[in-house]
Amino acid sequence: MSRPTILDGDADILLLCDHASNVVPEGIALGIAPELLDLHIAIDIGAEPLTRALAERLDAPAILATVSRLVIDLHREPDHPALIPTASDGHVIPGNAVADRDERIDRFHRPYHEALARLIDTRAPKLLASIHSFTPQLENGGTPRRWEAGILYNEDDRAAQVAIALLRAKHIEVGDNEPYSGRLLNATLNRHGEARGLPYLAIEVRNDLISDSAGVARWTEILTEIIAETRNRVA
Repeated sequence: MSRPTILDGDADILLLCDHASNVVPEGIALGIAPELLDLHIAIDIGAEPLTRALAERLDAPAILATVSRLVIDLHREPDHPALIPTASDGHVIPGNAVADRDERIDRFHRPYHEALARLIDTRAPKLLASIHSFTPQLENGGTPRRWEAGILYNEDDRAAQVAIALLRAKHIEVGDNEPYSGRLLNATLNRHGEARGLPYLAIEVRNDLISDSAGVARWTEILTEIIAETRNRVA
């Protein structure tokens, strides 16, 4: 069993980072070149230090994944075809073709989501804020993505619309359900936010903007204000 990292804090905001890690645990052979673990297919670049910095600034608890999304994607439903990807952005992951799906769910997926559910039960947050990053352009037939950040949502857009307006007021080029639509992919927040009637933010930051400490510091300043003000308006 693999447990997520949990950071303590007193605020009634809970931060999530589903794709914080590029770790491939012992006993798992993906069959890929090691350098692929540094790419966006393995980890949301910059999301882990950004989540930690936001947790410190907001004095907020946080939960961070400790396994690469190439091992198992924690931001997918257990029955999703891409839960254990056999290819990603043109790169084949041959080891996953023979993976024991149930074993990986039991070892990684279930403990993460059970820990997240317990945090929500015990901390009763007023807002969930999930931190992700996206690549400026996919390798495999992608077009340039102009957005600096995106706010995603499914049916519950209470917090999303507040945050989008706040970011636009700061002259940030923000995607409204872009570069991905939360109506198509919102697994963690459907389960832990919408199912509970709990307001949430799904925040995507373009990863070249948070690939170094200066970028993380800048976006920590921006998002600390956005998250705190959104919480105040929707709580």
